[in-house]
Amino acid sequence: MGNCCSDVAGGQSAIGGTAAGHLNPANAPNDAVDRFLRSRGYNGLFSQIELSFSASGLRDRDVLSKSDPMMVLYARGKNAALTELGRTEVILNSLNPTWITKHTLIYNFEVVQVLVFRVYDVDTQFHNIDVKMLKLEEQQYLGEATCALSEIITKFDRSMTLDLHRREDSIRSTQSQNCGKLLVHAEECVSSKTTIEMILRCSDLEYRDLFSRSDPFLLLSKVVEGGSHIPICKTEVIKNDHNPIWKPVFLNIQQVGSKESPLIIECYNFNSNGKHDLMGKVQKSLVELEKLYSGGQGENFISSAPAGHNSHNKVLKSQLFVDKFSESIQYSFLDYLAGGFELNFMVAIDFTASNGNPRLPDSLHYIDPSGRPNAYQRAVLEVGEVLQYYDSDKRFPTWGFGARPIDAPVSHCFNLNGSSHCCEVEGIQGIMMAYTSALLNVSLAGPTLFGPVISNAALIASQSVANGGRKYFVLLIITDGVVTDLQETKDALVKASDLPLSILIVGVGGADFKEMEILDADKGERLESSSGRVASRDIVQFVPFRDVQSRY
Repeated sequence: MGNCCSDVAGGQSAIGGTAAGHLNPANAPNDAVDRFLRSRGYNGLFSQIELSFSASGLRDRDVLSKSDPMMVLYARGKNAALTELGRTEVILNSLNPTWITKHTLIYNFEVVQVLVFRVYDVDTQFHNIDVKMLKLEEQQYLGEATCALSEIITKFDRSMTLDLHRREDSIRSTQSQNCGKLLVHAEECVSSKTTIEMILRCSDLEYRDLFSRSDPFLLLSKVVEGGSHIPICKTEVIKNDHNPIWKPVFLNIQQVGSKESPLIIECYNFNSNGKHDLMGKVQKSLVELEKLYSGGQGENFISSAPAGHNSHNKVLKSQLFVDKFSESIQYSFLDYLAGGFELNFMVAIDFTASNGNPRLPDSLHYIDPSGRPNAYQRAVLEVGEVLQYYDSDKRFPTWGFGARPIDAPVSHCFNLNGSSHCCEVEGIQGIMMAYTSALLNVSLAGPTLFGPVISNAALIASQSVANGGRKYFVLLIITDGVVTDLQETKDALVKASDLPLSILIVGVGGADFKEMEILDADKGERLESSSGRVASRDIVQFVPFRDVQSRY
């Protein structure tokens, strides 16, 4: 599991922009999804808005330490129902948190979009669980605030301070208890495909701990209108090191504004009580950081003079170095098509026992005698309808996983057509026929492993690249639930991230798919393998089928 806390003793990674932290351009839906929505009649006037969050004066619910706050963002519908949009990371021991996790949403000019912000104190026993997996009813509720997105957008600096209150106070219509304040800052997203990768290190950091060396981490912030600082990236904590080298940092130009925009880089000594010591800071743009890398030179940190003092800032002995600075373009699906790449469509279907007995009507694999397609058939028809038109030869590699073929052990990647040497079928109808036949010739088993299927798709893509092919591959995985080999799947995805390959995971049924959302790195958490390698790009899109189905 990923860790949900922004600062963790023992040098564990910080969340919300560490070595694995990276936002896709504007956190936008991919081109295929955008076209898919438009094909269903969604053509509203909209802009993409990125929201940043901080709070002050939160209630202290912990006995021996301060609260560990996390904020959850909701959209309120016309019937007052709430839809969760996202969660921040957890900040340890802080009543005045500034969260790094941002949320991007679509601002529709013609619609009143009511947002609800709820703040929770996350109990210590849950600190090693990914925030997406936390059960909110097990956390301590600290307060909430409500406003329309348009209220934030129309502020002169696009920042709005909201009073936090408790729901029960509002219901009783009594004087609301002071629960602190929430500051929400909005920025319009300007899509950029340019990503910067940097490796940062420091030398000769000062001793701040009495009996050991310091535990440093870096915080990178951008300067916005009005002069305030918005944090965009934080490194992991490195224990007992005065010459630390951190894991790579990935920044999209959209996050920063431009290569000339100033960045504030602050070095802190980590303290478990949440009161981190500022060890020095520098202000540099990406252009200036690139010059440091090119010249192999360091930049001295400065120490700010205490408030009320007229003394100048002190130049410190400690320095910041840039050991790597590389710029790359993250091409989109349409970029590949415009560049002459042919799209190849591949399908993998979940045959694990959790889908239910195919002979019973409550099974997701039940073949209805009336001809009404089941959940898996509808997903193939719906998604295949969009993607098949990009694939010129209409020959689709198609696999099943998690089943026991006749007289064989459980297989986590078998050819759906029953062939021992060829995995391709002809057209969408060929997928449907192979699927129906497979249900008669395999026994549903388990566990649910994605790794073998992803590795097989990656092998086909890598062979195409080696042979000079100009093909882009899209693997559709249809599944009903939780993946068992989460870390192995991450390893396979990181390895495949350099290839012309995208993976669309469609979840069928009513299961809780929060674990799938970990693989879909749309919230800023760039996937990292067990060996520490970071994915070069986000190649996974997860969609619950209930969100995209139309007429079947």
